[in-house]
Amino acid sequence: MRSQNEPASRVRRRWTRGAGLAGLTASALLLAGCTREQIEVGFLPPQSKGVTDNADVIIGLWNGSWIAALIVGFITWSLILWCLVAYRRRKGETSLPVQLRYNLPVEIFYTAVPLLLVVAFFFHTVQAQAEVDEPNSSEKVIEVVGKQWSWDFNYISDDVYYAGVQANLDGTEQPGVDAPTLYLPVDTEIEIVLRSRDVVHSFWVPAFLQKRDTIPGVENRIFLTTQQEGEYLGKCAELCGEFHSEMLFNVQVVSMAEYDEYIESLREQGNTGRLGPEYDRDPYAEIGGNE
Repeated sequence: MRSQNEPASRVRRRWTRGAGLAGLTASALLLAGCTREQIEVGFLPPQSKGVTDNADVIIGLWNGSWIAALIVGFITWSLILWCLVAYRRRKGETSLPVQLRYNLPVEIFYTAVPLLLVVAFFFHTVQAQAEVDEPNSSEKVIEVVGKQWSWDFNYISDDVYYAGVQANLDGTEQPGVDAPTLYLPVDTEIEIVLRSRDVVHSFWVPAFLQKRDTIPGVENRIFLTTQQEGEYLGKCAELCGEFHSEMLFNVQVVSMAEYDEYIESLREQGNTGRLGPEYDRDPYAEIGGNE
């Protein structure tokens, strides 16, 4: 009978190396089906790269996190496979392997390394969050107000507003095209003030890689600098009632000249001033009043 303490054979070592090479080959083949743009943004929306000053910070944090996770995962999977092969029961063997109560170096390793990883992740997350939430000079201040089930946009710096109407989905793309549109000037430091008229909503532009709730009685803020012109989709990311799925909006990042032209068109329509809290309602009070 072969001894339990006998070192791994050459065949076993070759099998282990072969399994490792097979894993690397499979990973390479999977990555080969991805575009360079997808890999650069970590499979986040490709248009996110460089769209705002915050997007690249978030992409960097995201990519660093999943690369570190993949390295840890590869090491863990390799060790598991190695143990399965190196310490498997051979034909004719019936006894248990030598049992050890502890292995101090290994225990220190698998306690210290995860702790260091958690500290590193925490540090970089806090650092990225502080950078993203750092107030800017706010060349333009825009108030975004969520309501069941649309959005109002108050262009505070320009003293005009846009009153949104719900996009009624009908199975075509037209309601999305006609959804409320938020205009932002490119290469401009912007402060977006977020409020709600009724229940909790969530302002989310996937390409911007930022999402923040609009809460009744609370003002949240997003500070960003637009860097690329383009059209982007937005939606409410918080279940807010029956027509939550229709709470869509568009974002147009345009030149300053086009932005000024749009602001002037709102002024010509008589949409001057601000749609303020006088249009807010308390749906919970309404529910209580019906009981």
